[in-house]
Amino acid sequence: METTVSVENLTRKFGDFTAVDNISFEVNRGEIFGFLGPNGAGKSTTIKMLCGILSPTSGSGHVSGYDIVKEQTAIKSIIGYMSQKFALYDDLNVVDNLEFFGSIYGLEGNKLKERVNMVLDMAEISGQKNEMVQSLPIGIKQRLAIGAAILHDPPVLFLDEPTSGVDPIMRRNFWELIYRFSKEGKTIFVTTHYLDEAEHCNRIALLISGRIIALDSPDHLKKSIAYNVHSLRINKFVEVFDLLSGQEYIHEAAIFGSDIHILSDVEFPLEKTLGIFLGEKGFNDFSIEKILPSLEDVFVTYARKFNV
Repeated sequence: METTVSVENLTRKFGDFTAVDNISFEVNRGEIFGFLGPNGAGKSTTIKMLCGILSPTSGSGHVSGYDIVKEQTAIKSIIGYMSQKFALYDDLNVVDNLEFFGSIYGLEGNKLKERVNMVLDMAEISGQKNEMVQSLPIGIKQRLAIGAAILHDPPVLFLDEPTSGVDPIMRRNFWELIYRFSKEGKTIFVTTHYLDEAEHCNRIALLISGRIIALDSPDHLKKSIAYNVHSLRINKFVEVFDLLSGQEYIHEAAIFGSDIHILSDVEFPLEKTLGIFLGEKGFNDFSIEKILPSLEDVFVTYARKFNV
């Protein structure tokens, strides 16, 4: 497969703080590649280096064959970049914003009008084309922002936390656009801290403290957990969680909402053993069921291994 983005031993430091720590990966043409991690993990810093906004402290990288250190201007001309805070002008209307961004990318005349109309239709915002951006709901601003990013038809899109603060319906509509771009052959690089969004990616890199701690498809990452996963539903789950954390037959325990997810050895009779244990502690109203591991289970497991 054709490699669009390649990174080797990429590092970025700010003084004594290492934001991105010696990471390496490749992204293929048409792939939706996700960076999943908490705030401060280094996701945005990585994207800014790949977009030519920041220079790395060490290491190397290429985007569509262009060097991220030596050819930053060239990179900026062939990518679409959507930042966490939509880079839109509140005092301009929708069309004015699109025409402004189009002109930055060298579009003019009939070509510019053609691309603006295409974006309005694609993003389904034709009805708001004359409205001032400051008056638009966040979901419309989001679609306008990605429209501005793809005006010049770039082969690579970098989307940094693109759905932060957007309601679930808008998020789903947004991902339908992402799928469309991927089918057209565009490479999509997206950062997120939403685990359900990460499921949409072809591959995911789990990022903690500037380091990639796991990288694979969502399904393969789930299968990489060589344990059974059980869900325990019980009242006073915080108190019970503290009791369970000290049991040697439990490899990992984590609170998910009002449930507790428990990882144990495949052959271990967890339901029977846990039932007896909870009964001895005076807990009789509970349910235990074996479940498929979620990406959250994966992330918690890898994150705890990393912290150890």
